[in-house]
Formats: sequence, structure tokens, C-alpha cells
Amino acid sequence: MSNRKRPSGAFVSPADEFKTPEKKVSVVRQPDSDYRRWGVEETCQYLRRAGLGKWEHTFKAHNIKGVALQYLQDDNLEKIGVECLGDRLEILHSLRELWQRQVEANKVFNDPIHGHVELHPLLIKIIDTPQFQRLRNIKQLGGTYFVFPGASHNRFEHCIGVCHLAGQFVQALNERQPELLISPTDILCVQIAGLCHDLGHGPFSHMFDGMFIPKARPEIKWKHEKASLAMFDYLVKDNDLEPVMEEHGLDLRVDLDFIKEQINGPLDTEAAQDKEWLYKGRPKEKSFLYDIVANKKTGIDVDKWDYFARDCYHLGIQNNFDHSRFLKFARVCEVEGEKLICTRDKEVGNLYDLFHTRNCLHRRAYQHKVGYIIETMITEAFLKADPHIQISGSEGKMFNLSNAMENMEAYTKLTDHVFEQILNSSSPELAEAREILRNIIHRRLYKCLGETHPNKEKTLTQTEIIHMWEESLSNTESGSQAVGLKPEDFVVNVIVLDYGMKEKNPINNVRFYGKNDFTKAFQIRKDQVSKLLPEHFAEQLIRVYCKKTDDESLEAAQKHFVQWCTKNNFSKPQVGDIIPPELTPLKSSEAKDGEEGNSRAADCGSGQNKAKKQLRWKRWKE
Repeated sequence: MSNRKRPSGAFVSPADEFKTPEKKVSVVRQPDSDYRRWGVEETCQYLRRAGLGKWEHTFKAHNIKGVALQYLQDDNLEKIGVECLGDRLEILHSLRELWQRQVEANKVFNDPIHGHVELHPLLIKIIDTPQFQRLRNIKQLGGTYFVFPGASHNRFEHCIGVCHLAGQFVQALNERQPELLISPTDILCVQIAGLCHDLGHGPFSHMFDGMFIPKARPEIKWKHEKASLAMFDYLVKDNDLEPVMEEHGLDLRVDLDFIKEQINGPLDTEAAQDKEWLYKGRPKEKSFLYDIVANKKTGIDVDKWDYFARDCYHLGIQNNFDHSRFLKFARVCEVEGEKLICTRDKEVGNLYDLFHTRNCLHRRAYQHKVGYIIETMITEAFLKADPHIQISGSEGKMFNLSNAMENMEAYTKLTDHVFEQILNSSSPELAEAREILRNIIHRRLYKCLGETHPNKEKTLTQTEIIHMWEESLSNTESGSQAVGLKPEDFVVNVIVLDYGMKEKNPINNVRFYGKNDFTKAFQIRKDQVSKLLPEHFAEQLIRVYCKKTDDESLEAAQKHFVQWCTKNNFSKPQVGDIIPPELTPLKSSEAKDGEEGNSRAADCGSGQNKAKKQLRWKRWKE
């Protein structure tokens, strides 16, 4: 230490030798950071430094200066006399640097999925608000956490991941195709949309808008995307972010609309019905920007990429889709007058893997039979607690669980914590709701009687299935009336498992390009890919649960369920350890297929078969 030289002339006192050096935070301004205040002369100086001095007379002649620089587009340059496309691109590329008026340190997040994620200072301003921090307390997978111990992640980290991927996606397109004229503002707006797309989720995510609200308020059609727009407006207003957004180059007249349109589509579809282009935030030439965060055309978007990777990681399920490879091959091509995001023809197999992964996640996790019944029980508890939960909103008004989304100040306070609020309450009004939640904690759950497939020729709705079940139960011969079973003792769940486009093949909406011509987009038919791909892209499952769990009620309910499936020509119930074999009748076709197995089983003796059946029944009851 003593041999290290200090700068000449520097004196360090003995006391200073042992001081901890202070952390220095410096904000370095670029010479051109105050370009909004430039006059024509400063603008021309910048052009000369950037090697574009031959155009300074053109800029002088048209009095282009200061803040006007950020609104320059390709057609503007062409009108003022910059005829060559190459010159226009060079000018626009140089002017992009002016958007970084002040060098601010980006914040780095260490994410388990994407590694070190670096975010723009404006994004940090949005993250550091109560409205966004609220997402820390909303489970990404809702009640699925009660089934998969690792699924404890929240909407907070998912939104940061989507924001990161949105930035990567649009940057990749910008670097690969500079002729798209993607501005820094475009990039920032796409990232903000990715960051804020889930602001409107309620407690336990999709349980709130998919199960609770339809039962609490069946007269309205409400989705979390609608609340995301309202929460975004409230976030900007409540935290006075408009001046900050303007400082970072956003034009509030159009960019706020652009951000919201990416989240939930056109803002005013009725007023735009007669127009060819429905969006206000960006012109049709930049239509591809609307397909990054939430792609309504193909379903391939950064929202899916993040939740596939994140959910698989926390659920312990293999993710078969690699989004980083898709980024390498993504290009924008013009298709029927609209610019679409396309990919290489050789990537078609990977895209089928993408939608197969989606189907597997729904089948194994999102639609898990135990996860569903837990969310059903939470919904029932919330319905009973709804009139008695009071949440303060703006101007001192009070709101319940079912109408808190009408006031964003109240909705900001509504998170998964309402579960513990009910569970730990001592209020007599919440006694019924509290008991239901205690049953969840103690794992006293409703029993799944099994699942079946309806007739392939007909897709049934939830209402039709419930009506059929109630009618069948009232005319039952299985003894369910003798034990006092009623329609309200059952829960019927109709599930549609698909590839994201209902019964359609989602790949039919994707456009591809070949290695010999990057500009020509085309479709790839399924039979050109493989004969092993699915013939059908959607199927329907029906699950029936019984709320009564005593042996007598369950036995009667199981018999009735099997009879109901047979009567309606549904598939033989998938029973496993739920329905004992002796209660499961075989259809003629199934009996024929199983004749050989039955003859072998007969050789074992009827006594042995009976013993096996009794053992399985005993195990099920335990």
C-alpha cells in the first residue's frame, strides 16, 4: 500500500486515509442533449459534426430547428428536397441519437428467466409507482400455486419480462431492417405497453375476471385488459408522469393512444368502422408494431414467450419453444397492403412446438382439476364476502370486491391479500367465507368425479351442460335422491383445450419467407410439414365435482355421473382412482375392444377380481 504513488500535489490527511470513499453518482450530459432549445444554427452545427453538412442549407431554408427534429419522418425529408432514400435514412439514423438528451443510468434487474435485464429510466419511473408495485401481490397462476409448490411467481416479474422481450423484439427488427424507420419513441412505447399490459389483473389473476366477476356481476362483460387501460391512465395522472414522458420524447397526443391500443386493440371501434385503418397511435405503415406485445392475428407475441418460459420454470415443466431463435429470423414483409411480422420457412416446426407447449401447459397446469376446484372455492368465498368487504376509493367512496374496478384508487388496494383478510378476520358476517377458505387450507376440497368428452359432432356450452346435468339429476335412478343430493351439490366445469385459435390451425395465419427472397411472404400448409401433426386443434372436456365428501354421497354421485355420460353418449369417463371399476359401464364398442382382455381376466377367477375391485375402492376412499 505504501509503495503506491499518489498524484503529485495531492495531500491526504491521516484522518482521510481511513474514510470510506463516497459513492459518486454523476449525470453526464451529451453536447447535444438540449436539442429542443436549438436554433437553426445549432441544428446545422450538429449536421456538420455528423457528416451531413451538405444538407444544412436545406434545413436552414425550411427553418427546421429544435423540437421539430423529433417529428421528422421519411416523407418530410422527401418533401424538403432530400430525394435519395439512402440520404434520408442516413439523416434519420443520425437524428435518433438526439433522443438521448441526458445520459441516465439504466436500471438492471437480475431475472431468473432472462438474466440481466436493463430498462430505460422512464420504465423505471413507471415501475416505481404504487399501481405497478401492486402486481407484486398478484399471483401469476392464481390458485395453481396451491397445487404446484414452485408456482409462487407474480404478475410483477412477468410484466418486466414482457417489457424486456418487447424491447429485444423491436430492436431486432430495427437493426435488421432500418428501412422500417422504427424510431426510439416507437421502441419505448412498445416497451411501456409490455410493461403495463397486465396492470388490470385482479386477485388471483384470471380467477377474478374469469370466474368471480361473471358470477358476481353477470350483467356486465368485463376483462382485465379494460382495467389495464384505466389503471394506466390513473398511474400516469396520479404520479404526474406526463411531463416526464414528454422529457423522454413521447408525444402525448398520439403515443398514449398507441400504448393503450397495443394492450387492448382499437380504442374506438365504432367511430372507426368505416375507416380502413382502425388505430390512431401509428399509421398503417407501422402496423407490425401492434403485433409484438399482443398479437391478435397469429398469437405469437412476447407475452406468451415470457409466460411460457417463466411458468415452465416455476412449474417444473419443460419448455419446448426457444424465443431467441424466433428473434433471429423475424422480418417484416408486406402482405396484401399490410406489413406483417414473418419468419423463415424452416421455423414452421418450432412454431408448432410453441402452440403444443401452450396446450400442454393448459392441460397439465392451468386447467388442473385440483387447481380449478380451489379457485372455485375461493370464488365462492369471495361471493359470500363481497357485500361485507369495504375498500376506500377516491373522494371517500367505498367499494366492494365486485365493483372496485370501477374506481382505480380502490382497485389499487385490491390484491391477493384479500384471501388472508377474510381468513384471519373475526367478523361474523365473514363466517361462511372464512370457513370455505379454511377448508382450502386444511385441504378439505370438493371431489372430482371424473372427466369425459362430449360427442365430437357437437360443442356444448357451460350453460347447456349444467342444464343437462340438473335435468338428469332430477330424473336419476342411481340413488342420489335417497342421500339428498341436489344440483347445487355439484360443480360442472367445461374446458376447451386448443392451440390458441379455437378449432383453427394458428399456423395458417402465419406468413413465412424463404432464404432466396426475404421480401416475398407465403403460407405453409400442414400437410407440407408432417403427417404427425394434429388433425384437430381443439377439444372439449367436461369435469364434474361433488361438494359432499361423505362416502354415501360420493358413491351415489359416482354412479349417477357414469350413467349420465352413457345416457348422453359421452366418452367413457377417465376415472383413474376416482371411480371404482364396477361402477363403470362399457359401451358396446368398448366392450368389443376389450373382449380379449376380459377373457384373460376371467381366467384369474371371480374371487380374485372381486378382491382387487374392493381394494381399489378402499384406496379411493382413503
